[in-house]
Amino acid sequence: MLNRRNFLQSATAAASTLPALAQRPAAPTARPNILLILADDLADWMLGCYGNQEIRTPNIDLLARSGTRFQNSFCTTPICSPSRATLFTGRTPRQHGIHDFLSANPIADPPQGQKDVPASFASETFLSDLLKQGGYRTGYIGKWHMGNDEKPGHGFDYTATVRNRTYSDPTYHINGKETPRQGFLTELNTAYAEEFINQGDAAQPFFLTLGYLNPHTPYSGHPQRYYDMYANTKFDTIGWLPKAPNALREKEMMNDVVGNIRKCAASVTALDDQIPRLLKSLDTRGVRNNTLVIFTGDNGYLLGRHGLWSKGLASHPINMYEESVRVPMLWHWRGKIPVEAARPEMVSFYDFLPTVCEAAGVTPPANRNLCGRSYWSLVRNLPPDRKNPWPTTVFGHFRNTEMARDGRFKLVLRNDIAGPNELFDLSTDPREHTNHYDNPQYLSVRDRLTAQLDAWRRRTQS
Repeated sequence: MLNRRNFLQSATAAASTLPALAQRPAAPTARPNILLILADDLADWMLGCYGNQEIRTPNIDLLARSGTRFQNSFCTTPICSPSRATLFTGRTPRQHGIHDFLSANPIADPPQGQKDVPASFASETFLSDLLKQGGYRTGYIGKWHMGNDEKPGHGFDYTATVRNRTYSDPTYHINGKETPRQGFLTELNTAYAEEFINQGDAAQPFFLTLGYLNPHTPYSGHPQRYYDMYANTKFDTIGWLPKAPNALREKEMMNDVVGNIRKCAASVTALDDQIPRLLKSLDTRGVRNNTLVIFTGDNGYLLGRHGLWSKGLASHPINMYEESVRVPMLWHWRGKIPVEAARPEMVSFYDFLPTVCEAAGVTPPANRNLCGRSYWSLVRNLPPDRKNPWPTTVFGHFRNTEMARDGRFKLVLRNDIAGPNELFDLSTDPREHTNHYDNPQYLSVRDRLTAQLDAWRRRTQS
């Protein structure tokens, strides 16, 4: 007869035959491991989980379904370096001081009377600094692009960074030491991440950022199988237009729009293929249930929409189109974050640092005048705080151009309101074709958003 005592004895005997890893999984950490997957030039609209019908991203889509997807996530600056700086510091371009940073590839763009300078950020407090001080083991792999690419500093115990932008046979700097490697950059990044995950004490939480180059140009250097996937794809649903008269950065890509979209799509799918490897590595290490996985991109991208190819500097004047400023934001923590969750709130990169700090149990830096706010409760799909409702407007800033965006309208001001300025009603005009800035019927909306933008500007002066 199988009574309760016999059942427990049988269960105990069966457990003794399990592999050691299953018998003694890693002890749960008081705080989660954090794996931040940071893509380069990946807009939200380029993913299946955000509605794309032609670029194949099944693994990223599954990650979205198994956690919380933010439907309205925005970078603060639609170009790489200052956007990344805001993500890691919680501070805006006006605060961290980076307006011009294209010294590696200077191009003609709106004159600002400022010299292009590399971003150093040496005096800023990074998220990695805070987590290191809080007891985390820290690592950064891949593209850094925030000054001192060979030795990022900022509290990282381990770095494997790349400065040259090539997908084939890249040169890494492993903790500052130049290390040439043969192979495909994207897969090499993943291999370094697997090594990091499998090192150290499994009971000590880690913070690992994996900065993939994908799908940044150049699109050459990927395994041929990814190009073959899209050899016959017409990209009828992308919504690209002929080259615009004001096209600027990477305008030459518009000479073969479909051909270049095919190459970019191949790069996106190559990135997508890394997700199962990373999750398997967490499983093998026995830390999957203790690991918070976050997926995002550093800025949006146009891919031919509006007759432009790149991002904020794709046009003259600088643009703040939805495609340029909207980024994916996915949060996954098995057993801790609800699945199939989609949050409609407007969140920004300047909210990211406070959110991760709350999740990790560390305190955001004092005296840094952070304008963001933690949305950790939104990630976990908790009831809203009725006494302190979530802000309904996000803001952006890129050199001479500023943006205020709420749930329906977008205001773009240039040259200290001297113009050219724009106001779009996204509820009826999601592709931003009709400018209502001088339309008297929208005067109250224009004035309200202008006042909000002015208040944000004054708050983030230092």
